[in-house]
Amino acid sequence: MRKIIIIVVALLVALFTRAEQKMTLQECIDMALENNRNIKQRELERKTKEIAYKQARLNLLPDLNGSASQSWSFGRSQIADGTYQNLNVSSSSYGISTGITLFDGLKMKYNIDERMAGLKKSEADLEKIRQDIILNVSTAYLQVLLNKELLQVADDQLELTKNKIEQQQKLVETGKLAEGEMYELYAQQSKEELSKTQADNTLKLSLLDLAQIIELSDFEDLDVEVPADLMSNELQLLDAKTVYESAVAHRPEVKSAEYQLKGNEKNVQIAKAAFFPTLTFGANVSSGYYNSVATPTSTGVGFNLSVPIFNKMGTRNQVKTAQLNVESSKLDFENTKIELRKTIQQAYYNAIAAKSKWDAAIKSEQANKEAYRFANQKYEGGRATLYELYQAKNNLSTAQSDVVQAKYEYIFRLKILELLM
Repeated sequence: MRKIIIIVVALLVALFTRAEQKMTLQECIDMALENNRNIKQRELERKTKEIAYKQARLNLLPDLNGSASQSWSFGRSQIADGTYQNLNVSSSSYGISTGITLFDGLKMKYNIDERMAGLKKSEADLEKIRQDIILNVSTAYLQVLLNKELLQVADDQLELTKNKIEQQQKLVETGKLAEGEMYELYAQQSKEELSKTQADNTLKLSLLDLAQIIELSDFEDLDVEVPADLMSNELQLLDAKTVYESAVAHRPEVKSAEYQLKGNEKNVQIAKAAFFPTLTFGANVSSGYYNSVATPTSTGVGFNLSVPIFNKMGTRNQVKTAQLNVESSKLDFENTKIELRKTIQQAYYNAIAAKSKWDAAIKSEQANKEAYRFANQKYEGGRATLYELYQAKNNLSTAQSDVVQAKYEYIFRLKILELLM
């Protein structure tokens, strides 16, 4: 019985420990990268490209083939003197052969280079998906943090109203305030309770969104940790030119377009290699038995030269097609860099605008704090109505929400610039 109690207690402790566990941004990113099916699919494609590259290199080696045959014949057969005789004949043959391409216009070499470019492109595409997932997770994570703060703002406003109700209730009990004055307070409390409920629901939906992105099946226990250094990268707002120069050198979509261009350039060389002759070398050894009598072993070596003369202009058209693909890849490469520049410039100026918006929101919050403090003093001195007091309070609540939203918008813009580098 004691053992059962210990096991139950251990399970409960583990359950509550799990429920209280908060995930960091890095933990969410790691889980998303581990669970994402698109990454797994791209990884399979990368492995396929890797096999193709290895095979292209192995094609440089000579081949080796073995052969064997066994046959029987029965009945009348013609013999050496021209007469026929009933014979039962058994014959066997065995052989081994090898061959190697000595020259093919460097087609195999260019094929290796093309397969390497394809492998590098698949790796860059895989990295692009990883970075997109990191951005999606970061965005969802910041949204949760934003909604947490908005919920806290709603809760703080509700607590202020509850405290005011307690103060006013004492005045009603002492006869210094009419009970009718409390109705507006109760209405304000109901309004703020609704705002808090809405903020709580919004937070839960953002947690659900985060759980779906990281592919966590049970989001009920999901919670996130607020980073202590949330604004540590505030001073890392670099100019758009610096970010672009770094992005061109490191971004996976640029690398992918570059390797696509290199692969197509190698395809041109592969197509041109068909204009050249192909020289191969071969060797074979064979032996066998005829009616259990060994036949002489034969050995042969030889060269084979194949010279292309006319193939209905197929090679020339293949070269032209490959060259057109190169031109198309060049355009794609330039378009990728242009789009990246646009994205970075837009992200940079969005970050500047977000910083200005945040600064303005902070000033507005400070002004509304003073306005609310002044309105509260006037109300307590009998020089302002309860409506005027709560109008100032609502303005303060709106200003505080604006500060929170502006802060996280700025953080998000910084995160985009950081990931673009």
